[in-house]
Amino acid sequence: MSERRGELIVLSGPSGAGKSTVIAELLSARRDIHFSVSFTTRQPRTGEADGVNYNFVSREEFERMIAADELLEYAEYVGNYYGTSLKVIRDKLDQGVDVLLDIEVQGAAKVKERCPEAVLIFLIPPSIEELSRRLHRRNTDPEETIQRRLEKAREECRESVHYDYLVVNDAVVTAAGEILSILEAERCRTPKRLHLTQSIVGTA
Repeated sequence: MSERRGELIVLSGPSGAGKSTVIAELLSARRDIHFSVSFTTRQPRTGEADGVNYNFVSREEFERMIAADELLEYAEYVGNYYGTSLKVIRDKLDQGVDVLLDIEVQGAAKVKERCPEAVLIFLIPPSIEELSRRLHRRNTDPEETIQRRLEKAREECRESVHYDYLVVNDAVVTAAGEILSILEAERCRTPKRLHLTQSIVGTA
């Protein structure tokens, strides 16, 4: 077990905020961060790989994991389960490895409840107009769907008050840099470094 425990980082943000792009930049800059891949019972889509996009398991296996309390958080969406392995995360944190989760706001609240030490970061676009432009540029959804996503984004952004940090994704490199700075600052918190003063102050 490492002397330094890893940081548990939760990244949330509305669709179109650029979470995937920022995460890719983070993992490129810090290869020692473990990105937690969620478990799901849905079938893989074309181009998805097991263990990369998701860990694909049967409904029976997922329900066994629920019963065995092996999940940090989970939810059922459109008939399929999605969840995060508690054991994998604990093992990585105990090894001193920082763990990054990409979770929506309800799941983030569950993580914070179970792991109060988790660092919650909310990623937002610079404006609702920019978010609209990004969603339209994807050219994958009809206008009705885009408007629903924009309304959902407004709802999710109202929950940002419950997060520890707010990062604006105006430029990917800058946003990723801010998150790396947050992680460095979290490592320097006094309670996490008090053991370093023992040789100086001695014991009473």
